[in-house]
Amino acid sequence: MVNAMYFSPTGTTRKVVSELAKKIAENLNPDAAGNTSAGLNTVDFTLPEVRLKPAVFSENEILVLGVPVYAGRVPNILLKYLANLKGSGTIAIPVVLYGNRNYDDALIELRDILDSNGFKVIAAGAFVGEHSFSKTLAQNRPDAEDMSAARQFALQIVEKLKSPNLQTIDVYGNRPYRKYYMPRDREGNPVDIRKVTPKTNSDCINCKLCVSVCPMGSINLDDPSKLEGICIKCGACIKQCPVQAKYYDDADYLRHKHELEIEFAERREPDLFI
Repeated sequence: MVNAMYFSPTGTTRKVVSELAKKIAENLNPDAAGNTSAGLNTVDFTLPEVRLKPAVFSENEILVLGVPVYAGRVPNILLKYLANLKGSGTIAIPVVLYGNRNYDDALIELRDILDSNGFKVIAAGAFVGEHSFSKTLAQNRPDAEDMSAARQFALQIVEKLKSPNLQTIDVYGNRPYRKYYMPRDREGNPVDIRKVTPKTNSDCINCKLCVSVCPMGSINLDDPSKLEGICIKCGACIKQCPVQAKYYDDADYLRHKHELEIEFAERREPDLFI
C-alpha cells in the first residue's frame, strides 16, 4: 500500500504528494498485464478533526508525507500530530512545499521526525508552490514542469525500491535547526507577524467556505468575520474566497509580502534527494 498523506490548506502540497504517490503505486511491481499490485490510500490531515486520529503504518507500506514550509520549518502546529505517526520500518518519502524563498531546515526536520518514529527515509524532495501570502510569488506553481519532475522522481524511487539493500538518505539542512524565519522592518529589526489576522470586507456573502477550509477551525460559523482561535497565515480563506472578501491590512505583513515578491521573484527548482 502506498499512502499519500499531506497538510495542504491551499492545495499545493496535495498536488505534488498525490502525484508522487500515484506514480509510485502505478509503477510498483506491475504484473504481466501491466496492472500494479500496490494500492493507493490518501490521508488529508489539513482539517483539525483528522489530526485527532492516530496514524500507524506497517513494514509493508510506503508513506509519502508532505507539509508546507512555514518560516523555514515544519509548521509548529503540526509537530504534536507528526510526533505521533508510527512506522515499523515503513518506507517513507518526506516532501516539503515552499513559496520560492527557501525551505531552510524544514526538510531535514521532517526527515528526522519520520526517522525517530520508526520510518525508513529512502528519498525526499523540496518543491515550490505559490506562496501562501501572495498570488504572484511562484504563481500557479507547482506547474507542468514541477509535476513532470515529480513523476520522474517517482520513477527513480521505484527503481531504488528494487534494491535488496535500501539505503536511507541525508538531506540539506542544519542540526540544530535554525530558528523560525522572521521578517524585518526597514531598519533591520525583527518583526513578529504571528498575531496578524485576516479582515473581512463588505463583499462577504456569508457562504461559509472560509469556515470549512480553515485548518485551525478558527473562523466563527455564525459570523465569518470573527476568529475564535489562531491564524497561521496559510492563505486558505483568502485564496479560496469566491468574492475576495478576506484580506490582510497589517503594515508589517504587507511590507514583508512585497519584499518577498521582489527579492525572490527568480524561479527556483525542486531539490530532490535519493
